[in-house]
Amino acid sequence: MSETTLDRTTLVGSLPPPLAGRVQGVIPGFGLTLGLTLLWLSLVVLIPLAALFLKTAELSPDRILAILTAPRTLNALKISFGLSLAAASINLVLGGIIVWVLVRYDFPGRRVLDALIDIPFALPTAVAGIALTTLYAENGWIGGLLAPLGIKVAFTPLGILIALIFIGLPFVVRTVQPVLEDLDHDLEEAAATLGAGRWTTVRRVIAPAVLPAFLTGFALAFARAVGEYGSVIFIAGNLPNVSEIAPLLIVIRLEEFRYADATAIAATMLVASFLLLFVVNGLQRWSQSRTGRLA
Repeated sequence: MSETTLDRTTLVGSLPPPLAGRVQGVIPGFGLTLGLTLLWLSLVVLIPLAALFLKTAELSPDRILAILTAPRTLNALKISFGLSLAAASINLVLGGIIVWVLVRYDFPGRRVLDALIDIPFALPTAVAGIALTTLYAENGWIGGLLAPLGIKVAFTPLGILIALIFIGLPFVVRTVQPVLEDLDHDLEEAAATLGAGRWTTVRRVIAPAVLPAFLTGFALAFARAVGEYGSVIFIAGNLPNVSEIAPLLIVIRLEEFRYADATAIAATMLVASFLLLFVVNGLQRWSQSRTGRLA
């Protein structure tokens, strides 16, 4: 390493974070890569979303209100957001247990179990929906066992919940797993040396460190569930006001050439999702400010 390079490295390392960022910002290629990033983001995300809002803006406020307050629309939105929130909450608990087992214990078949977590990522959503419907129908392997107990899963909101849990679980597991793996075990040993019990260590040492990752996984699972379509329509039954999800209602409105209705519902879902994700992001930042850790 030359003396000039050494002096520059020493200088950058000794600067406060804002000044260090300015020195590193002169690396060639930043302007080009930033421009490509903004261009690609605009083409894939920003322009389509802007077109959606522009189409919705063509409607009068009274028309938008009439579309959104229709009983069928309200019930579809309630089913989509309510069951997505329930599925993400369940995945938060089950995913945490699965991550703990995969990270903290070594047992035969652990690698196989770890690989199975990614199946919802690779499996086409339509295939997942058909498989779940086959299993949970009244003549299916699992549905046949539940039917004598009076529990009907397929073609009910309960079936929608199971499908959303299935597709959302990997988001929680894969978000929390690397954080828990990187957690320094010396912190737990130090807590035990100071007399902390196991539950105290989990509550005061482990939980604050992984909380931002849990919130991120929850947000990802929720966002994935709200927009899910393929795996749900096969097991839902799709009865209006009973088991009809909002994405399906949007497709129905498009097939009926009622484009205004479709864009109004879609824009409402988008705004509601942004608000919920904004709240979760705020909770993440609050947790990070308290723990000093990044997810």
